[in-house]
Formats: sequence, C-alpha cells, structure tokens
Amino acid sequence: MGRGMPSTSSTLPPSLLWPWRRSRRWRLWQTWTDSLAGRSSTSGLAKRGYLLYGPRGTGKSSLVAAMANYLKFDVYDLQLSNVAADSDLRDLLLGIGNRSILVIEDIDCSIHLPDRLLVGGETSSKNSNTKPLFTLSGLLNLVDRLWSSCGDERVIIFTTNHVEKLDPALLRPGRMDMHIHMSYCTFHGFKILVENYLGISETDLGRCHGGVLAEIERLIVGAEVTPAEVAEEFMKDEDYSVTLHGLVQLLKKRKKTTEKKEENGDDLTVEI
Repeated sequence: MGRGMPSTSSTLPPSLLWPWRRSRRWRLWQTWTDSLAGRSSTSGLAKRGYLLYGPRGTGKSSLVAAMANYLKFDVYDLQLSNVAADSDLRDLLLGIGNRSILVIEDIDCSIHLPDRLLVGGETSSKNSNTKPLFTLSGLLNLVDRLWSSCGDERVIIFTTNHVEKLDPALLRPGRMDMHIHMSYCTFHGFKILVENYLGISETDLGRCHGGVLAEIERLIVGAEVTPAEVAEEFMKDEDYSVTLHGLVQLLKKRKKTTEKKEENGDDLTVEI
C-alpha cells in the first residue's frame, strides 16, 4: 500500500472537479470538508465513503487527487490483490493515520470478491477446511465497522469502470455516502478544457472559431469521447485551428462508431 502527500494547488487545475463541482453532491461534500476546521479532535468526526464510476479517462483518479489537494490529506493506495487475508487488511488499516484518503481503484478488477476465492481457486463452502484468502465480508467489515470506528477525518474511495460488475452488497444504500458518475466529455466540459489547455475563453472561442464550435457542440453528444482524449488532442499542436480540427475528426470517427453499434443492436449505453 503506497502513501503520498497531496499535490500542490498549482498542479491541479479547477477542471479536475468538473462537472461534479456544479452539482448538489459537491455542495454537500464541501459542507462536510469545510466543517473539519471548526471541529475538535474529540468531537467524533464522521468518515465519508465515495464510489466513483465511469469509463476510463473520465477523471476518477484526477478527482481523487483534487480531493486530497483540497483537504490536504495523505493518500493511501490499497491494492486488494496484495492482501492475503482479512487479518492483513485489518493490520494495514490500523496503520493509516488521521486526515487520510484510502483509495481502492478498479475494485471490479482487483479481486473476485463475489466468489470469495480460496487457495487453489475453490469456492467457499461449509464443508471446506481451506482458509479463505480475502473475502467480501472482510471488505464490508472494513467499510461498516473498522473504518468507522478508528481515527478521525478519513475518506474511503472505491473506483470502477464497470459498476454493473460489483456485488450488490457493496452498492446497497448507506454503505457508501455518495455514488458519483464520471461521464464522457460534454460540451460544457469541452469549453472548460479549451480554456485550461488552450487559454481561449468561451467568448473568444465563439468569435474566432464559431463554425467549428457549433460543429463540436453537435458532434460531442453521444460521441463517447473522454476528457482525457480531448486534452490529448489539445496537446498535439500549438496551433489552435489544428487542434480543434483534430478534435472534430475524432468526434466524427467516434460518432460513426456509436451509430454503427446502435445499428447492429449492440448493448450500448451513452452517458452524457
């Protein structure tokens, strides 16, 4: 399990909290974090748990970094595949200090929690004498008991690209305080990224590149392009016209792919 100090504010642009920062959930989270400064260490500070879900490249890890920077918390990255038993998990948690964020990334890929695998790949049963490795019940105990009873000012965050693959027990109401969907890039997000990466305000963008702007607004809906991919296009050339043209070509390509999937009847969910 790795530990690192939060990044400085100069390395984390405000766009990392977009578009969540405009939502009611952001205001609830900010109310809690702002209250930390006014509470004493003996007041029983509540913990918080978050599930960040969405496609790759939508900013889940960046949001964790922005949270740590905003709170000035340490970050602990827990790799479940390296946990041999529930007791090892307990020992690791007891070593985490206050004012910390525990991150379990890609929880759907980290370990086969629903199967509760045993040594040799066998499934748990009442008649088996084989000691289980790391169980779903052990993780739930982490969320519900140990994490809530030890220390103050702590946050636990799960991330996943495939929320539908998670065991329902991890998703039940009350287990995590918030489920935050990190979606594909929207037109609003595109304008923020343009300002951050190209230094062009929305007004200047409309005045100088109005035609391209209108085309991007039309194409980006349902194109399934991530903020990371948009940012990558912006860094390919110093000429704004070239980068915007490159983005238009990317959106057209993704749009065709999306439409082809829909025509073929593939299981496709478009999140905006």
